[in-house]
Amino acid sequence: MPFFAPGDDPGASFLELLRRTGSEPFAGFAQVPAAEGGFGSLEGSHATTVLAVRSSDGVVVAGDRRATSGNLISHRDMRKVFPADSYSAVAIAGAAGPAVQMVRLFQLQLEYYEKIEGKPLSLEGKANQLAEMLRAHLPQAMRGLPVVPIFAGFDPADGRGRLFQYDVTGGRYEEQDYATAGSGSLHAGTVLKLGFRDDLSEPEALALSVQALWHAADEDSATGGPDPVRGIYPVLAAIGSEGFRQLSDAESGAVFADLQAELSGGGSGGAARADSAGGDPSSAGGSRSEVLP
Repeated sequence: MPFFAPGDDPGASFLELLRRTGSEPFAGFAQVPAAEGGFGSLEGSHATTVLAVRSSDGVVVAGDRRATSGNLISHRDMRKVFPADSYSAVAIAGAAGPAVQMVRLFQLQLEYYEKIEGKPLSLEGKANQLAEMLRAHLPQAMRGLPVVPIFAGFDPADGRGRLFQYDVTGGRYEEQDYATAGSGSLHAGTVLKLGFRDDLSEPEALALSVQALWHAADEDSATGGPDPVRGIYPVLAAIGSEGFRQLSDAESGAVFADLQAELSGGGSGGAARADSAGGDPSSAGGSRSEVLP
């Protein structure tokens, strides 16, 4: 750790520490000269659809697994939901490379603040820190590398889940019920709007999230739906009073199996659950049959 004069101390800001030591956080994404002079935009993988839903227990965050490059599928199993710390998460949409770098810096910033100050940053403060990072990233966003995250977490001070939506300029907007981002956000948001209730339990919020991603994938080619053949399912995470918890692929597959049973006409979802989750119905998803009403 370098030493700073009193007037030059970066304080509890990890980003400012990087700048004071000569490391600009987003300098790696340089301008690319265009053929006619000036500067063009960069091409890279783009993360697509993510969402967050408030539940009676906290908040649920979900994201599909597809990344696209133009009209091509560049990755089928990309992770777009990350823990920011023990009680919050970030879901990313937009340019995949800068988004993942921003998440890593955000995680380090929260850890650095806690070490310097001796206490964790408030949920409101975490949301503000992410907004500052987006404002610093604006020049890269103007070159075709936008990052549009969702931030959500459990606020111990309020005893409830809270979620925040952003734009590429760093605008921060707290949403009361749900938030979506990415190319399939319109379709996912419609499903969430129709299915949301104030008393959603955590299993019901998980089921609603999978339903929203499924319908988004059905309408938006850049959004990847559940892939039982490859065993690839949306990343689902729940954050409550006990902290961040990401569901395993088997658990996510079981939630989708219940949706598949409902879409195929109801009835017993055992056979569908075994086919989609890749195992015995009683072990893969029998305990999750209560997810959908």
